[in-house]
Amino acid sequence: MTNRLEKLQESSAFIQKIIGKEPLFLGIILGSGLGDLAEELLDATSIPYNEIPHFPDSSVSGHKGRLVAGVLSGKRVLVMQGRIHLYEGYSMRDVVFPVQVMHLLGIKNLMVTNAAGCVNSDWKVGDLMLIKDHIKLSSDNPLRGYNDESIGPRFFDMSEAYSQRLRTIAKREAKRMYITLREGVYQLFTGPSYETPAEIRLARLLGADAVGMSTVPEVIAARHSGMEVLGISCLTNMAAGIIGEPLDHEEVLETGKRVKNAFSSLVRSMVATWEDVE
Repeated sequence: MTNRLEKLQESSAFIQKIIGKEPLFLGIILGSGLGDLAEELLDATSIPYNEIPHFPDSSVSGHKGRLVAGVLSGKRVLVMQGRIHLYEGYSMRDVVFPVQVMHLLGIKNLMVTNAAGCVNSDWKVGDLMLIKDHIKLSSDNPLRGYNDESIGPRFFDMSEAYSQRLRTIAKREAKRMYITLREGVYQLFTGPSYETPAEIRLARLLGADAVGMSTVPEVIAARHSGMEVLGISCLTNMAAGIIGEPLDHEEVLETGKRVKNAFSSLVRSMVATWEDVE
């Protein structure tokens, strides 16, 4: 048994002791300004990250840094109220530790959300974007190094990182609720500095519609573990150079608050109908 697997098992055992052994249907990672969804869970139990053995802690404004287990739309879920970022000083392997803990807890489905900068000039701040694919130019990978076959295979397919089945449901539900839901490609920049206008021009040339500082490592780890993944970005600001205004984290949080009702409604509907399309 590897040292990492031992740590993962210790973390999952600690969490399970507190939340109980009732099966968890879905894991949800909430991005900047989107954490209020965790307050809507019924029969909720919360655990601060810093109380969980070996679990990385979140230090970013807008991220409460706790796990919340409870019921959402009739299904038992485990929510990360705030995520871990590379720019906090963690390695990619650290960033995906919580996703691998979810795997050990028996979770087979993952919803990732984030606040993102909008690259597509035809869209607007406050839109929600369904992630259909991502771009990672960083040479690092969360699975670099020793691979534990009990977590996932050494080599694995990423041609459908974001489930087509789930995207079909999301688009149907958004249309039913009259919620504007874009669909596009998300590109990872590691931060914490925002991208330069030249980097945004490059992202556009590569086919990105939105940019951000998270999500991609977690999705890689989730697919490695065989999870089905859905990704939603809240487009909280126009990316650098598009409208010529400086970028600010407070704008990110403010936009998250402004769209939280539409975001929460879509997420609740997605959780309720997750199994609708085969």
